[in-house]
Amino acid sequence: MSASMSDDGPVLLMADDRACTFTRYAAEALAVRLVLLRFAELRRDLSDDYLRATAHLPAFWVREGVPLEDEAARYRTWADGLPERPGRFCNPSEPRQAVAQRFARLAGLPHLTEQQVRWVRDKAAMKDRFRELGLRTARYARVADAGDVERFAALCGWPLVLKPVDSFACVDTFRLTGPGSLTEVDFGAREWMVEEHLGGTEWEVCGLVHAGEVLDAWPSAMPCRPLDIVDGAMNANISVATGEGPPADLRALLQCITTGMGIDHGYLHMEFFETGGEIRAGEIGVRPAGCEITANHGHAYGFDVFGATLDVYLGRRPALRYGTRRCVGDLLLPLPGSGVVRRITPREELLRIPGVIDAVLKVEAGDPVTARRASHNASGYVHVAGATIHEVESRMREVLDTFTIEVAPEAGTDTDRQTRGAGTVHH
Repeated sequence: MSASMSDDGPVLLMADDRACTFTRYAAEALAVRLVLLRFAELRRDLSDDYLRATAHLPAFWVREGVPLEDEAARYRTWADGLPERPGRFCNPSEPRQAVAQRFARLAGLPHLTEQQVRWVRDKAAMKDRFRELGLRTARYARVADAGDVERFAALCGWPLVLKPVDSFACVDTFRLTGPGSLTEVDFGAREWMVEEHLGGTEWEVCGLVHAGEVLDAWPSAMPCRPLDIVDGAMNANISVATGEGPPADLRALLQCITTGMGIDHGYLHMEFFETGGEIRAGEIGVRPAGCEITANHGHAYGFDVFGATLDVYLGRRPALRYGTRRCVGDLLLPLPGSGVVRRITPREELLRIPGVIDAVLKVEAGDPVTARRASHNASGYVHVAGATIHEVESRMREVLDTFTIEVAPEAGTDTDRQTRGAGTVHH
């Protein structure tokens, strides 16, 4: 049992803007030592079922339209009425990073500074810092209009990648193949940047930081790139605990960034590229990884990864005692469109496929669904184990060959849409 499971130690205030595996774990593991920080404007993102499941936990709701300083003062008074005030803070949310860390500062809790938040949220400022630390990156520039993009293309060539500086999960991120790709971009709606499109292999790496030290680094293979995923490619990540990862000292890479950004503690999640024998830094987040990547590491290394993550946010050094090592990945199941689910492959059928160790369906027949162009768009997920990256990927493709979901449009919309998993997979 992790130290996090005990009834002593500090109380944790956790930002909670969506139900995910980590927040559900924390709600159970820290049943009497967890307080939730929620935002009224995001109430629609928290299902009634999730609110009922976490009703045993104290929750402070930040009101919409009220100055954050006032809400933090109200929180301090409210927290005085708890059996014990929270002494530590954790924000698992990428889009809520700035407001959550500012609230933690106003509440007198450990937090990222405004500069640190800028480094881990503003992707141009992030790459500026990477270069200051001696790391290679793709060439990039902030852009305000199509002319800026075309001038950058004159230096780097096409294709290019266009993204908001504060995007996540590939939301509003696009591969540009030429000037004609710019006609639909609303440059006034967001703050944008452009970067060269790198070849080679894209990887991920996660790690835990305690007292400024990176305790370990866990690489993940990506069968398909995120920009291909949002266009229909297989959506998967594979934690590699068997030594098949890239030929680089990933722990040293994360330590360089941790030291250079002054990160004291937390979970790191980073994408990087291996091109021509060189490593180029992509992007980094200081929060648990999205989708089920964090859970993959626990399955692949045979340890309680969520308990260890809670430990570092509670100010404790976790004992990383690994078990049997293997490759384990999360495969996100397709969600082909918006409407009403007519039919979906049962969980029991997915669990019979070789290598599948868990399956979670987020929807069932009769549920309304809304699809998004985002790397976390899914109707559910499976965890798939194997001895090698190749074996896991092959088993994932068998899952996609088996999985079927039918989504019918709402009354008055276009014709029904159906997808078989295999039909959405393109390498």
